[in-house]
Amino acid sequence: MKCFDSKGLKVYSNKQERTFTIKKYDKSGKCYAKYRTIRQSKEDFHYYENFATLRDWKQFLTTDEYYEVKGGRR
Repeated sequence: MKCFDSKGLKVYSNKQERTFTIKKYDKSGKCYAKYRTIRQSKEDFHYYENFATLRDWKQFLTTDEYYEVKGGRR
């Protein structure tokens, strides 16, 4: 599992499921939102896992290709 960490946004990859978990943190370091992507194609997963930037992830969150994860530990 790889992790992208930048400016209040952490992204964790799940290779087996080809999904990403995206967590948003406030300035104090507390997680206030958690999202999960829908299953990605192999090509898209490879791109996002290896080359995505903070701008790419922020743009991704403007699409409809993810859902909010509720409950559990944030």
